[in-house]
Amino acid sequence: MLAMPRKDLFLLLGFSAAVLTMPIWLQPFGAAYPDLLNRFAIFAILAVGFNILFGLTGYLSFGHAAFFGVGSYAAVWSFKLLTMDALPALLFAIIISGVFALMIGFVSLRRSGIYFSILTLAFAQMSYNLAYSVFTPITNGETGLQLSLNDSRFIDRMFFEAAPGLPSPTILGMPLTGYTAFYFCAAFLIVTFFIAQRITGSPFGMMLKGIKSNQVRMNYTGFNTRPYTLAAFVISGMYAGLAGGLLAITDPLAGAERMQWTASGEVVLMTILGGAGTLVGPAIGAWMIKYFENILSALNEQILTNFYSFLPEGFGEVMVKITSKFVGEGWHLTLGLVFVLIVIFLPGGIMEGVRRIAAAIRPSDKPGAKSQQTQPAE
Repeated sequence: MLAMPRKDLFLLLGFSAAVLTMPIWLQPFGAAYPDLLNRFAIFAILAVGFNILFGLTGYLSFGHAAFFGVGSYAAVWSFKLLTMDALPALLFAIIISGVFALMIGFVSLRRSGIYFSILTLAFAQMSYNLAYSVFTPITNGETGLQLSLNDSRFIDRMFFEAAPGLPSPTILGMPLTGYTAFYFCAAFLIVTFFIAQRITGSPFGMMLKGIKSNQVRMNYTGFNTRPYTLAAFVISGMYAGLAGGLLAITDPLAGAERMQWTASGEVVLMTILGGAGTLVGPAIGAWMIKYFENILSALNEQILTNFYSFLPEGFGEVMVKITSKFVGEGWHLTLGLVFVLIVIFLPGGIMEGVRRIAAAIRPSDKPGAKSQQTQPAE
């Protein structure tokens, strides 16, 4: 496929098969319903795009929620003004978030390290406050931007009569609901994964890895690294805008809460949890966090009581009291413990654990060869 190495081709095919069969293999885990599957695909795109910046260049951004939110607003405005077709909405989301990322990156990338991270966090918070209380004619403030019966949608009006009730997003006239919406999102996940894979193995990707390794040395050798870091920042922002647009398609609402700094921190956790600098790791991290958020948060004491009903009465009550602190509203505690364990024992994320298991099962042919270990994310 476009002269791909066999290893990369197998990785792409395996990842595609895993994504497309999610409704089957996630069924035993209670996570095969369309709404959660949509979020698996959407936030995997967000994490894979963030990894292009953080995993390849080492630049830690706390502002990607701003691009995610801008993508959502752009998509909803496309629905309100133009058409309910999803493709123009996604096009607007990608372009507008890319331009926004170019402006923020042009300023933020004048600094590196912690100063870059603080700048992106500041821009994200400014974007959130602008959306929440300043640009209310555009964002509708705390209520959020929603569809209404009075929307113009002039392209749709040119070809169709206005139907009663609020319309839903479509793709070439086909409603994007249920598993149709999931496979639409899954197709974009596979395409974006392929693009990230090609970037990683390209000379451009090698340059980004060199920047992460030692940007100062590259500058001394005569390379101007700033265009490369800016390009990585814009591409990563466009990924975030695409994810925000897809979220607006599956749930036609755009709110300022999608631009909060906690949303930026969440994508950082996804990437580190799965394995920064790897291709599949960020997607796995996104799936794990969204699973915890939607499944563990739904558990309550009644469900736990039924689960521990096989235990003696007193012991069962104790177990319910203990485990109830880690589910429901306390699901963040479970996520925090998992994250701590991963960082301590697997600093390269879940993918490092996969590599260790693979190395144990299939030892190196060279007895004197030293095993390579993934370095912790910087």
